[in-house]
Amino acid sequence: MNPLSFELVLAPIPYFWPRGRVLSFYEAIAEAPVDAVVLGETVCARRAELRLPDWIALGRDLAAAGKRVVLAGYALIESESHLKWVRRLVEQDEFAVEANEMGTVRLLAAAGRRDWIAGASLNVYNPHALAQLHEAGARRWLPPPELSRAALAHLLEGFTALEQGTIETELPVWGPLALAHSARCFTARHYRLQKDACEFRCLAHPAGLPLATRDGADFLVLNGVQVLSARPWSLMDRLEEVTPLAQALRLVPAPEGTLERIAALDRARRLGEMPAPEPESCNGFWYGESGFAYRAPSSSPLAAR
Repeated sequence: MNPLSFELVLAPIPYFWPRGRVLSFYEAIAEAPVDAVVLGETVCARRAELRLPDWIALGRDLAAAGKRVVLAGYALIESESHLKWVRRLVEQDEFAVEANEMGTVRLLAAAGRRDWIAGASLNVYNPHALAQLHEAGARRWLPPPELSRAALAHLLEGFTALEQGTIETELPVWGPLALAHSARCFTARHYRLQKDACEFRCLAHPAGLPLATRDGADFLVLNGVQVLSARPWSLMDRLEEVTPLAQALRLVPAPEGTLERIAALDRARRLGEMPAPEPESCNGFWYGESGFAYRAPSSSPLAAR
């Protein structure tokens, strides 16, 4: 494979990690070959070991290390205090913002910002919706996780036909898929606790709380108010299929293996070295199949050509 051209982006940490672990993780990321880092709490407002001034200070450190920094907003706004936090996020103009729900989009558009990113939880499925976000100021977007390669290509063709300008596409290539958000906290429920008295039990699960079927097979991961896929999503061994459609590739931080995968993707773009297949991952959505499925590289549609 020839060397590839893409921006390498690190997503926000989806899990609730102690403050010290978060800071140590980003100290390592400052030296890693990622181009951009998205910071912030996107899952639950009760996870407040770092507040907005802390994220901004961390962003400045990463920017000094040569990283482009983006601050991400919540995927679920449930109270006036959450809305106040989002307003502060939009009002700061030091870093770009990733919008993960439509209230944040409205505030960004009203502020006249043209530097924001439309997150995957906005659920864009057609070119007209993408054109509306672009008109509101989005310069980049992330497709929802279940959008197949064929559907994505068709959507982008439709957007181009609308002649609304250009917008960058960013695709996740490794990490758990965020499948759902809820006003109910699944982790608190597991421990028979009320959401507002959860005792921060998510801290005990740095990779989420696994959920198995009656037969003992991995099924989902509970992550507070969020439900994740049990298997990590991986298109790392499909880069020749991904890069024609996306200008940036995103990885989701994990307790283990993040730096190794960053290095593998960096070798792919510098040296053309394809990352190894990961059969324990999933990629079914990419081919319009069950999301839990894994299709080997030799059986992918492009590989057969």
